[in-house]
Amino acid sequence: MKNIDKILLAIDFSDSSQHACEYALTLASQFNSKLLILHVINEPVDLRGFYVPHISFDRLEQEIEEGARKMMDQFVPKAMGSFTNFETCIVSGIPYDEILKKADDENTSMIILGTHGRTGIDHLLFGSTAERVVRTAKCPVLTVRMS
Repeated sequence: MKNIDKILLAIDFSDSSQHACEYALTLASQFNSKLLILHVINEPVDLRGFYVPHISFDRLEQEIEEGARKMMDQFVPKAMGSFTNFETCIVSGIPYDEILKKADDENTSMIILGTHGRTGIDHLLFGSTAERVVRTAKCPVLTVRMS
């Protein structure tokens, strides 16, 4: 079996992410792997060409990033416990693109992410980040569904 030395855990701070984190932490502990915890801020619709009164888009983006950092600061201590071989990263972009890019840039052995299990119209409208990652990742992907 190939050595699993670096695991990318993609999170969105949902219960599904917490559940996936448990699997990532177990594997990282068993294989003495580094855990990269990634949150992708989904790029908001850019309305700069439209007149929208009283909105500063630069300030909005800054507030979204600050909110994500606060959520990461709350998520990590609770989820990691005594595990210390990890780093966190917050980026903006299209979630599946950024997950794949980070996995390639960091040469990760595995990607782990939760799946919301959307079906029907929800799946059609929102798509599936997990599905896109599974289809195009260069490394193994473990998707964790809430039971």
